[in-house]
Amino acid sequence: MGGPMSVNDDLPWIAPVLALIRDAYAKDIPLLGHCLGGQLISKALGAVVSRNPVKEIGWGEVTVSDNDIARNWFGDVKEFQAFHWHGETFTMPQGATHMLSSAYCANQAYAIGKHLALQCHVEMTADMIASWCALGAGEIAASSSPAVQSASEMQRRMADELPRMRNVAAHLYSHWIKGISA
Repeated sequence: MGGPMSVNDDLPWIAPVLALIRDAYAKDIPLLGHCLGGQLISKALGAVVSRNPVKEIGWGEVTVSDNDIARNWFGDVKEFQAFHWHGETFTMPQGATHMLSSAYCANQAYAIGKHLALQCHVEMTADMIASWCALGAGEIAASSSPAVQSASEMQRRMADELPRMRNVAAHLYSHWIKGISA
C-alpha cells in the first residue's frame, strides 16, 4: 500500500522488500502494489522512482491507455476518478505495459503479465480518506500544488466517487486474482 517514506530512503527494511519482490517476480507469483507498493515493484524490477512534477493529493481523473492489455485489466472503463496521495512517481520497468495516466502524472499504472503496479489508490474507503486527511492535514496545508485538494473537498466528493472507483477496483482485483491460479 502507501506510506510517507520514499523507496529511495535509507531504511533498513527497503532492501529486503526489494529482494522479496524480485524473488516473487522470478517465481511468477502475482505482485500487486498501490502507490509506495507500485514504486517498490518498479524499483525492484529496475525502474526509477523520482519526484513527480507536482504533488497529487485528492481526487483526480485517470485515463486508461488505449491498448489491449489495459482493456483486459479495466474492461470498458476509459477514465475514472482515482484517489491520489503522492509526491513521487515511477518509470516503467522493461516489459511493462502502460495502463493509466493523469494530467499531473504520466505513469499511474502498468502491468507486466499478471503483475500490477499502481501509483494512484483504488483501494480507498471513506474511513481511510478521513484518516489520511486528519493525519496529512499539515502536508495538505503546506502544499501549493494545483493537484492538491482540501480535506473538505476530498471528503465532500467521496459519496460520488467511491462507488465507481470500487467497481474499477473490483474489476482490477478480479483480473489480478486470476493470476494466482494460473
